[in-house]
Amino acid sequence: QVQLVESGGGLVQPGGSLRLSCATSRSIFSIYTMGWYRQAPGKQRELVATITSGGSTNYADSVKGRFTIFRDNARNTVYVEMNSLKPEDTAVYYCNARFSDVNLWGQGTQVTVSS
Repeated sequence: QVQLVESGGGLVQPGGSLRLSCATSRSIFSIYTMGWYRQAPGKQRELVATITSGGSTNYADSVKGRFTIFRDNARNTVYVEMNSLKPEDTAVYYCNARFSDVNLWGQGTQVTVSS
């Protein structure tokens, strides 16, 4: 069974930083577009950032300049470095792997930005 294993969520003060990680199998990581999405209470799931197998990135406007997505090919892991966090970044963050019509999701990790 394909797994996306997430880690790194938690509670952080406004202005702080967190790094989320998502590990998967080599067969997935090498060809899938990897990404992060988030869902706040009462809202729809939304894009945070994606990165292709070739390293091209895409960001939601709300996180541009604050979040960075990157891949570690040796560890089959995708990360999102989140800086200057705001209370409105509070959500469950989900790792995603997408290729053609296949769309895989992690279990989600909670990020809470609060003083």
